[in-house]
Amino acid sequence: MSELEFTHFNEQGRARMVDVSRKDVTNRLARAQAKVYMQAETLQRIKAGKIAKGDVLGVAQVAGVMGAKQTPYLIPMSHPLPISGVDLQFYFPEEENCLVIEAAVKVTGKTGVEMEALTAVSLAALTVYDMCKAVDRGMEISQICLLEKKGGKSGHYFRPQSNL
Repeated sequence: MSELEFTHFNEQGRARMVDVSRKDVTNRLARAQAKVYMQAETLQRIKAGKIAKGDVLGVAQVAGVMGAKQTPYLIPMSHPLPISGVDLQFYFPEEENCLVIEAAVKVTGKTGVEMEALTAVSLAALTVYDMCKAVDRGMEISQICLLEKKGGKSGHYFRPQSNL
């Protein structure tokens, strides 16, 4: 099977969960990012802990971890994985009115954790929106993307920063 062939379809053309039983167990890592654009005042309130619903980043951190762990229940063809670690980091770039959310997910297994990292940042971003929507309904979640993937047969992928 060539690298360009889709493996998520059976002989009848129906979706299937890929059989990973013949793959090697390797250490795998995926890092993903999401950005939440908002008004400058909303950003300052998050930084100062002045959002009425509470600690926005603390709750978003927990939501991201929970999201990574729940990925096989949210993404139909993803495999349940024994995730060995999930970490989220939050950044406030000076030049933008946004919150950058990055997640790193690790596993030792037969398949990667890209979907888990992408789910983690997506749910963390949605949680930020939920906790801040009373003061800023115009927030925008964007640039959800894979930053890096290590391990497995396809090797190391690193997204150039110029593409973000």
